[in-house]
Amino acid sequence: MSIETLIQDPAIPAEAGAVLASPYDPTDFDQSVMTTYGRFPLALERGSGCRVWDTQGKEYLDFVAGIATCTLGHAHPAMVETVTQQIQKLHHVSNLYYIPEQAQLAKWLIEHSCADRVFFCNSGAEANEGAIKLARKYAHQVLKIDQPIILTAHSSFHGRTLATITATGQPKYQKDFSPLVPGFHYVPYNDIKAIAAAISELDEGDRAVAAILLEPLQGEGGVRPGDKAYFQEIRRMCDETGILLILDEVQVGMGRSGKYWGYENLGIEPDIFTSAKGLGGGIPIGAVMCKAFCNVFQPGDHASTFGGNPFACATALSVCETLERENILENVQQRGEQLREGLRAIAAKYPEHITEVRGWGLINGMELKADIPLTAADIVKAAIAEGLLLVPAGPKVIRFVPPLIVSVQEIDTALQVLEKVMGNW
Repeated sequence: MSIETLIQDPAIPAEAGAVLASPYDPTDFDQSVMTTYGRFPLALERGSGCRVWDTQGKEYLDFVAGIATCTLGHAHPAMVETVTQQIQKLHHVSNLYYIPEQAQLAKWLIEHSCADRVFFCNSGAEANEGAIKLARKYAHQVLKIDQPIILTAHSSFHGRTLATITATGQPKYQKDFSPLVPGFHYVPYNDIKAIAAAISELDEGDRAVAAILLEPLQGEGGVRPGDKAYFQEIRRMCDETGILLILDEVQVGMGRSGKYWGYENLGIEPDIFTSAKGLGGGIPIGAVMCKAFCNVFQPGDHASTFGGNPFACATALSVCETLERENILENVQQRGEQLREGLRAIAAKYPEHITEVRGWGLINGMELKADIPLTAADIVKAAIAEGLLLVPAGPKVIRFVPPLIVSVQEIDTALQVLEKVMGNW
């Protein structure tokens, strides 16, 4: 469940007397903006590194990072310099022309992944939509499947377009948006017997299964890492059958797992994978990446007006090069282990509330017990009151996704705040 679904009435104060110190009057906002989000009464005005300040001047430690998007934190000098220079030079031209910044970013991504080709768009949903289209064309042209089916997982999240909410294995996102896009079938995550049985059943008679679309780690589904043996067996099955393996790296990619890509934690390579969120460090950009053998798009098959423009690509390249130049992956690994160790200590102290801590790098979740009234949203509200921004990943999981440049001291501070919050329940 995503944050916009969870926060139905953010004006309700958190437990233990916690009250937000800097309320924001939302009158003008609510009279003009569609109510697609339940919002906390908080308006952020500026940021620096892992810190943000609201319109009343209150400081917060940001362990949301735009929901795993602000890779380098806020106002990183490399991004500020690149954005300033590029907006003065050229910010947008049509893809009818060659765009050098796009080529430079694509080259970096190819050199630092298993991909051979890249298509740029604006968001994770668009990237996943592009991957779905690419898989369908491959199915028709190469696999000779008339009605291709893509397998996806229960509790997955792939976006908000009609195709991607259909791919998302959570009925609550699909409610009231029928008719949905045909051609998807859902299986349990991390269950190899279930996926093998689904392929056998769906392929009985005429071949139907064209691709398998999975997250290496389910983010909105509760920060659930993929099982290495599960993904390696899927890779073997795809190699034997010609089924395409598509990985949604929108949330876990771009260094958040401690490696550039989540699939590197699983010991496999996908045929197609997607990126967005952290790719631009907060500037909108998405990407579909694929191996050469399934690069079947031709002129006219797919496009994006804003996708791959000079501004977004130059900024994303500065994020990529900073990750590499400053050896930020090492920090992700070390701070991630520090965070998990601290969360496990809190879980051991409050076993009546917490069942599990899990994650990779700097995407981690702490799960609350199912049979208690305490929810992730309750903890998030109480943490905000104490100056720590967190985000739920479902009704019972608190998600920790700080910028990748978070420090030892900032991890310690976040853990201290969380322990104080937990002690109040």
